[in-house]
Amino acid sequence: MENYARLMFTQAVQDLQEQEGTKQKFETYYPHRTQDVLSQDDIDFIKQRNSFYIASVNSEGWPYIQHRGGARGFVHVADPTTLACADYLGNKQFISMGNLQTDPRVSLFFMDYLNRRRLKIQGRASLVNVNDADPNLVSELDQRAAPAERVLQIEVVAMDWNCPKYIPTQIPEDAIERIFGPEFQKLRMENQKLRNEIAQLKQEN
Repeated sequence: MENYARLMFTQAVQDLQEQEGTKQKFETYYPHRTQDVLSQDDIDFIKQRNSFYIASVNSEGWPYIQHRGGARGFVHVADPTTLACADYLGNKQFISMGNLQTDPRVSLFFMDYLNRRRLKIQGRASLVNVNDADPNLVSELDQRAAPAERVLQIEVVAMDWNCPKYIPTQIPEDAIERIFGPEFQKLRMENQKLRNEIAQLKQEN
């Protein structure tokens, strides 16, 4: 993979960093953050996500951000530099798909709001009709939501972990159920028991 700073810190960006006194800091530590492939920690993080944001750019230079979601694990790590997920029938605007016809470059945000972590990925993406995709890859994709129409494949070019500053803490629904579910069930059972006892007392009186 490429160095994230070398890819994203254009001259205009570096000029601003120079003005703010941060350029030397970034030049010092970004080379050490560069990886050849996604690490096991990166892969595990991606596999635990139930959504991500993907940005593409159209032929006029306008950016477009789309949200993709599914069950945890819906993003398949085909290998340490390739991600894939099923693409379902949508509203048929085809904005992201059209953008990729002229420019395959994309930017992805994988968010963990509970632990305030964010993984940024720069890559090249393609949308392939499911009938034309590698059948072995298709079989690995999570298609619980619906049968896939296409396969979104992303070649990871660069990545970076972002600081947690300003990431709001949010608790996903499945985490709430996992943490509080047993207590909720206990309260429901106690509530039903009390209702039954009240009903019995009314009958006796």
